[in-house]
Amino acid sequence: MNDETMTTLIDEVRRLRGAVEALSGPPPATIDLDAADCFVWVPETRGLQPVPRPNRVAIELIKGVERVRDILLDNTERFASGYAANNVLLWGARGMGKSSLVKAAHARVLNGRAEGSPRLKLIEIHREDIATLPRLMTIVSRSAARFILFCDDLSFDHDDTAYKSLKAALEGGIEGRPDNVVFYATSNRRHLLPREMAENERATAISPTEATEEKVSLSDRFGLWLGFYNCTQDDYLAMVDAYARHYDLGVDAATLHAKALEWSVTRGARSGRVAWQFIQDLAGRLGKTLEG
Repeated sequence: MNDETMTTLIDEVRRLRGAVEALSGPPPATIDLDAADCFVWVPETRGLQPVPRPNRVAIELIKGVERVRDILLDNTERFASGYAANNVLLWGARGMGKSSLVKAAHARVLNGRAEGSPRLKLIEIHREDIATLPRLMTIVSRSAARFILFCDDLSFDHDDTAYKSLKAALEGGIEGRPDNVVFYATSNRRHLLPREMAENERATAISPTEATEEKVSLSDRFGLWLGFYNCTQDDYLAMVDAYARHYDLGVDAATLHAKALEWSVTRGARSGRVAWQFIQDLAGRLGKTLEG
C-alpha cells in the first residue's frame, strides 16, 4: 500500500468517525454541583448550567399567600432534612407569585441549613424538556445532595404525550422517585390538561369515567395542591407597601396607594406581578434602582 492510498484511508476513517459523533450528539457535559445552588437542565448535553445569581425576591416580600407559603416552606424544610415530603403543584391565578414563592422558599431553607448538612439544590427543567425528566432524575440520584426539580408554567395540550413521562417519573415507574428528589411545578390549570382534551377523550371512551381518570391521574402525583387566587385590594396595596419599604422609595402612603390603584386600573388586574411592575415603574421615575 503506497503513501497516497494510506492517506486516503486515514481521511475516510476520520470522516466516518466525525459522522458517527454527529449522529450520537455532543458528549455528556461535566457536572459540577459545587458551582452553584441553582441550575438549569440542558438535556442536549445531559448537563446542568449553573445560575450563580438566580432571579428571585425575598420571601418576606411575597404577600397575600401566607397560608400556602407556610405549607410550602414546611414541606421544603422536611425534604431538606431528609424526611418524607411531597411533590407540590402550585396552581391558580396568574401573577400571584407561584414561581417566585418556589425560588424564595428554596433560598430561605438553603440559608437555614447547618454547616456540613447536605446541600439543597434547585434545578429548573423547561416545559418542553419534561420528556427527559427520567434522565435528569437518574443523574441527580447519584449525588449526596438533595434536589428540588422545578418546572414553571407546566401544562399539556392536544396530542402532547409528554405528560405520560411525567406521570411515570413522579410515582409510576418501577424505580419510583429517588429519595433525594422532589418535584415542584406551577400551572394555571389545576389538572394540567386542558378541559377540552378531557371532553374529547370522554366522547370516545368506552367508560365515561376513563377520560376523567386520565385527566386527574397526573395531578394526583402531586401530594400537595396549593391554590393561588386573585388578590383583594388590601392585599395588593400590602404588596406595594412591602416593596416600597424594602427599596426605600420614600413615597408617602397616600400618594403611593393612589398611584398603585391607578396603575392596577390601567392593567385591569391586581396581583403580585402588577404590584412589582408598578414598583419598577415608580422607582424608574424616581431615578432609583431596585437592588438589595
